[in-house]
Amino acid sequence: AFGLPCVGLRFFNVYGPRQDPNSEYAAAIPRFVTRLLSGQRPIVFGDGLQTRDFVHVSDVVRANLLAATARDAPGEIVNVASGKSASLLQLIALIRQAIGVQAAHLEPEHQPARAGDLRASSADLTRARQVLGYEPRVALADGLATLVDSWRDALARAA
Repeated sequence: AFGLPCVGLRFFNVYGPRQDPNSEYAAAIPRFVTRLLSGQRPIVFGDGLQTRDFVHVSDVVRANLLAATARDAPGEIVNVASGKSASLLQLIALIRQAIGVQAAHLEPEHQPARAGDLRASSADLTRARQVLGYEPRVALADGLATLVDSWRDALARAA
């Protein structure tokens, strides 16, 4: 546009520390983590088998830096994600595992599915790999473990 080289980065479900679980736009991860850490069951709309491609914020930052310096990137649109899908039930299991004994007994509470919710979302990273040299580095289980630790620390400081 107007001779300005630009790159379109399509972010999938980004997660990481400092997400506001009370925002009307809050994603599943901050809501699930805060409920489980406070001893409440996570709320799942539908059967929980809907899938999402979750990407850690550090991978998103790296993709932005790669896009800013990649010679062949201007004019391209690429997906920024992990390239792997996880169901909401798998996500909750990983969060419960990261929290440990405190959340072991907290099974999801199912509520009716919401109109308009996607059943499945998964990114194809082919163009991101080709154009940017992007490769996700943070596995979901690892990212969730560090996220849970950071939120525990924040809750302890707030108490």
